Amino acid sequence: MATMDIGLVGLGKMGGNMRTRLLRAGVNVVGYDRDPNISDVGSLKELVEQLPTPKVVWVMVPAGDITRNTVNELGGLLGEGDVIVDGGNSRWTDDEIHYAELSEKGIGFVDCGVSGGVWGLDNGYALMAGGDAEDIAKVQPAFDALRPEGESGFVHAGRVGAGHFSKMVHNGIEYAMMQAYAEGYELLEKVDMVDNVTAVFDSWREGTVVRSWLLDLLVKALEDDPGLSQIRGYAEDSGEGRWTVEAAIANAVPMHTIAASLFARFTSRQEESPAMQAVAAMRQQFGGHAVKAAKEAGLEPADPHPSDPA
Repeated sequence: MATMDIGLVGLGKMGGNMRTRLLRAGVNVVGYDRDPNISDVGSLKELVEQLPTPKVVWVMVPAGDITRNTVNELGGLLGEGDVIVDGGNSRWTDDEIHYAELSEKGIGFVDCGVSGGVWGLDNGYALMAGGDAEDIAKVQPAFDALRPEGESGFVHAGRVGAGHFSKMVHNGIEYAMMQAYAEGYELLEKVDMVDNVTAVFDSWREGTVVRSWLLDLLVKALEDDPGLSQIRGYAEDSGEGRWTVEAAIANAVPMHTIAASLFARFTSRQEESPAMQAVAAMRQQFGGHAVKAAKEAGLEPADPHPSDPA
């Protein structure tokens, strides 16, 4: 017997695995995706028609206009007492707008930050929800099906927006953790006294204060590709790192480490640093310090062992 019925919009890597986990737990899922090969229905209208009242629809599509348009369309199809869940990585300010607009129609809105990636199908998803208690209760069977086993893994973080705000900060911390591991990796690789960097990282996975799932993933990556020769040192940012720093500025919260890790990603995308070109030019002007000349085919990297410290 199904514990509840839910509509799920977006059946990509995350959404598809979430549908499978929900079904395994006895939740009846009606899924919609633009890809007809994986969709249960042909439209959002058909999805809504197949759900019993009160209807709960979980949106799992990319943040931004796609999510906004999907929520707005569902707002025209659902009725009083129904609930929309935004489980993507939307900005919390969008949640407040959706909540206000849907409340006028008597439709509930819950924002839910979801963490777990491709591993969530088997391990469960960490869920951070924001919204009114009445709306949270309508979605609770789905939360219980998706969350990991144990006491942790789900939180009703507060009012609408609190779920995505919490997930945003979570991702900002993730940026900083990854940067710390990465800098440690580079230093260990740089010196000639450490014979097996991968083994060092692997040894930290038990009994140390720096053990984590991110560390496990780094060890796996190093085992698959020793020296990481098959990957460029180029890192995009999803937007949530920026939002975290912006929120810190708005609230006058010092955020040295997370901000630095975000800026490190910007640096990774540069073939050459205009800022450091300017520094080199100024050093030449005020002290006559040697500089590296640009070649036609590109710019030489800076000398890692300058003879003229200043």
